Amino acid sequence: MEPFSQLIFAISVTSFLTFQWLFHRVSPWMSTRISSGFLGLSDKQKVEWNSRTVSTFHALLVGIFCLYILLFDDAVNEDPVWGDPTLVKTNVAITTGYLISDLLLIFYYWKAIGDKFFVVHHLAALYAYYYVLGQGTLPYFANFRLLAEFSTPCVNQRWFFEVLGYPKACRPNMANGVAMAVVFFVVRIAVMPVYYSRMYAVCGTDAFYLLPWGGRVAWICSSICLDVMNIMWMHKIARGCYRVLQTARRSKAGTPHENGKMD
Repeated sequence: MEPFSQLIFAISVTSFLTFQWLFHRVSPWMSTRISSGFLGLSDKQKVEWNSRTVSTFHALLVGIFCLYILLFDDAVNEDPVWGDPTLVKTNVAITTGYLISDLLLIFYYWKAIGDKFFVVHHLAALYAYYYVLGQGTLPYFANFRLLAEFSTPCVNQRWFFEVLGYPKACRPNMANGVAMAVVFFVVRIAVMPVYYSRMYAVCGTDAFYLLPWGGRVAWICSSICLDVMNIMWMHKIARGCYRVLQTARRSKAGTPHENGKMD
């Protein structure tokens, strides 16, 4: 495909419109039928609920597509800088539409879901994706980054449990919290050595010097920026998970009475 072909542009626009439709129409309709607690939420909570529902759908869609490319797209895996980017462009175009849609919602509903870290995250990703979509460069690294989306559903589910009033020490909340910490670590932190070892192997090669200067800056700077935020988020998630497990352990230990009998 040629840079910014009509197909890629159409995919991005369709993605943007689809995620807007999911936010404004599908999520409210579906949520009222799945969860009775949705109607009792405040307007701000409903905005965030719908935003997170759309986020979960996007994460599952592009995450599965990303894993398929990583496992079966030999052209991209063999040449991480200039390999045939057709499938990666398609996946990145879907994500681009989502990121622009989410940025629009963040700014419009700033009092409800405004977050400067998410704005920085989205802008850094879009800056890097420009070179993937516009010049077809770095398809392996762009696709590898999308593995991080697998952690999103658990992060969102934690918020759903919290806003619906589930106790932090209840089994569903604890199971999700542990899963969130484990998955987040695996797809965002543990994979860093793999990602940066491939980056190091590419640096200094002919393929690297064929990249435009702006492309190198976008690749390296956005990678570091995103991973700094991932480490910060991992720290918060790990602390939260530890506190919940400690609370559950103390609660369980305090169940028996002094005489040793159970309630």
